Amino acid sequence: MKKNNPQSKKPGSPKADGEGIVLAKIAAMPEPYRTMGERLHAIIKASEPTISPRLWYGMPAYAKDGKVVCFFRGAEDERYMTLGFNENANLDEGHMWPTSFALKELTATEEERIIALVKKAVS
Repeated sequence: MKKNNPQSKKPGSPKADGEGIVLAKIAAMPEPYRTMGERLHAIIKASEPTISPRLWYGMPAYAKDGKVVCFFRGAEDERYMTLGFNENANLDEGHMWPTSFALKELTATEEERIIALVKKAVS
């Protein structure tokens, strides 16, 4: 059985400051991904306030009840930013559905779609 580590909830620790760690990761992204990442973070947090930011395989991610639901990444050598949804996301639709999206720009249209996807993913 895994023991609770009292150190893990100290200020500045990953469990106590998941948002700070995610924001630092976004701040380290190259442009235009940094700006898009800041906006994605705000959209995801506003869409579902109970979702918890954390790093997942080095990417900004958002968890519900400790399970990662969505994540994004954008690096200098990538053609586009990727917004992905994990198997814990409630996006099942028939026998086939998308689990990731390429983002080259965030307009009001994409933002509305992301809000709907995040709300559905955590429902």
